[in-house]
Amino acid sequence: MRIAILLLNEGRGSGEVAREHVKHLLALGHTVYFLYPGNINGIDGAVNIDVKLHTDVYPVHEYLPSAGENQKQVARMDVEEMSRYAHDYELALDKIAGETDIFIGHHANVTAVAVQRVAQKFNKPYVIFVHGTGIEPRHHGLWDDGNWILIEEAIIKANGILVTTEYVRDVLVKPLVNLPDDRFLILPCGVDLIAFQPQKYGEVKQKYQLTGDYVICPGVLTLSKGPMNVVEASKHYADLAQTIFIGEGELGPVLEANLGARGKLLGFVSSLEKAQLINGAAILTAAPEKLEHFGIIYVEALASGVPVVAYSGGGVDSIVTSGVGVLTDRNPEILGQTIRRLLQDVALRKKLSVNCRERAENNYDYHQLVSKLATWLQGFL
Repeated sequence: MRIAILLLNEGRGSGEVAREHVKHLLALGHTVYFLYPGNINGIDGAVNIDVKLHTDVYPVHEYLPSAGENQKQVARMDVEEMSRYAHDYELALDKIAGETDIFIGHHANVTAVAVQRVAQKFNKPYVIFVHGTGIEPRHHGLWDDGNWILIEEAIIKANGILVTTEYVRDVLVKPLVNLPDDRFLILPCGVDLIAFQPQKYGEVKQKYQLTGDYVICPGVLTLSKGPMNVVEASKHYADLAQTIFIGEGELGPVLEANLGARGKLLGFVSSLEKAQLINGAAILTAAPEKLEHFGIIYVEALASGVPVVAYSGGGVDSIVTSGVGVLTDRNPEILGQTIRRLLQDVALRKKLSVNCRERAENNYDYHQLVSKLATWLQGFL
């Protein structure tokens, strides 16, 4: 197959998923056109296409560190503004549409509109990968009604809809666009089972002066991700382990002051160091303010053999089962006390660690997931 994959921007979560899909589709022998603004180096073996925008302001779903100050949330655009961006994406898609068999548009937003228009023009099938971050704003009164009509049409007319969890399908998509279940493919995000491995931490502990057990909390330091809840929770186990935060965001200075000697904020780290830091952790934790749609960090923890203790609710419930961690009430004190008990129970942690790795290998192997995706896409041709 010749598959075109369009992203709104380079992205973090959805961007990483798309990049892994590209790599594994290439490994399966397919041709992949990979498009997003700023895609210069891209993926080896893919046809990498830089979507030229009419402005230096990047469209985003939520704060994107790599975009700096030049970014605007697409869900807050008016019809005229979104139309200008849609035109940019359409121009890029037009150039390869004639030689493309099927399109994948990531997110229910301007990219979905562009994909639908070009696919219709060239009479080609397309699917939309509906990530929670793109569609959730509609539940909170965002998206101009004129823009939403276009997005809804793109979803309804798609040959298929990809989602990562039943939560995204049943709670975020279907209340807005009530499609039958057989229109959906639930395809979780996978994980790099080589980069994320138990105890494969190299020199990273030495570099960051990490001694003894530590609890890790990866993610952007914004209110919605809830790092302040983990800072509060750390008061209940600080004598047993320090808490390490990786990621950047506007809450950084306040979190660092409140955390004090109980842990460290390491800021942005490379993908390699992120994997090594998770690999070497005793527990991975997160306490987001909003219900997460999936949560790649939990899958990464599984692959690393690191038990998870996190807030319950949303897509995380489909990832973290009783055999690999503990999901708690959405309360920092309960979270902290649960982490403390698990830190004290070394035998249980070892048992959970084995289960974590096994669950990752059985359910989140990217090669298996993308093979399933390719079979599904082939059915539309």
